[in-house]
Amino acid sequence: MSSQLINGKEISNTIRTGIQKEVQDLIAKGITPGLAVILVGEDHASHTYVANKEKACKELGIYSKLIKLPEDTTEEDLLAQIKQLNEASEIDGILVQLPLPKQINEQKVIETISPLKDVDGFHPNSVGKMLLGQETFLPCTPHGIMKLLEHSNIEVAGKHAVVIGRSHIVGVPMGQLLLQHDATVTYCHSKTKNLQEMTNQADILVVAIGRAKMITADYIKEGAVVIDVGMNRDENNHLCGDVDFDSVVEKTSAITPVPGGVGPMTITMLMYNTVQSAKTKLA
Repeated sequence: MSSQLINGKEISNTIRTGIQKEVQDLIAKGITPGLAVILVGEDHASHTYVANKEKACKELGIYSKLIKLPEDTTEEDLLAQIKQLNEASEIDGILVQLPLPKQINEQKVIETISPLKDVDGFHPNSVGKMLLGQETFLPCTPHGIMKLLEHSNIEVAGKHAVVIGRSHIVGVPMGQLLLQHDATVTYCHSKTKNLQEMTNQADILVVAIGRAKMITADYIKEGAVVIDVGMNRDENNHLCGDVDFDSVVEKTSAITPVPGGVGPMTITMLMYNTVQSAKTKLA
C-alpha cells in the first residue's frame, strides 16, 4: 500500500502564513499580540521548547516576554508572577513551561492563570468548555492533530479512532475532539489488557505513550491512519516516535513522521491561540 506522509512542517507553515496575516492586521489596528512564557529551573528539554516558541513569536510578529526563574523558586513567588501577568494589558497569553520543580503544585499554577489568557488550554474552565463543545482555547497538540487530519483531507466522521494514552495534555482531549467530529472513540492506556486487539480495529490510531517504537506492524489495521505523538531517542540516540515507522508505514494509508509530523503543529497552535486571545480586544 502506498502511504501518504502527513507533512506537519508543511501544514504548519501554511497555517502560520494565515496567522502572520492576522497579526499584521491586528498591529495595523494598534494591537500587538503578546505571549508570556515562564521557565522555572534548568530542564534542558524545556529550554529547547521555549527557544522554539520565542523563535516562532519573532517570525510571526508576536511580542514575546520570557521570564526565567531559578530552580528553587517558591510556589508563592511563581503564583505572584502569574497574577501580575494576568493583569498585564500587553500580554494576551500566558504559558508556564512544564514540568515544574517538585516544590510547586502544577495544578495550582494552571488554575492561577486567567482563563482569558490560558493559551495552553489546560485551565479547568477551558477543559470544561472543550468537553461541552463550546468555544475556548483548545490544547495545542490535539488541536494541531485535528488540523493535520483536516489539511490532509482525512475524513474523521464515522471512523473508529483509537487513542493510546490518557494524559490531560494529549490523550483525553484528543479523544474528545475526535468525538466532536463524529468519530467513534476508544481510549487505551497502560492498564488495557487487549491492546493489540483494540488497535487492530482502528481506522485512525493516535499514539501518545512515550515508549520508543512500541507500536509495530502487528498493532496496525491495513489502511489505517497513524498519528505518532511520541518524541523519544532510539538506541542510536536518533529522534523517533512511539511508532516503529519503518515496520508500520507499508500498512498505513497515511502516517506522521517523527520528527516533522505532530511536533511543528503544537507551537503553531499556541501562536494561533495567542492571536485569538488578542482579537478579543477588538470587541
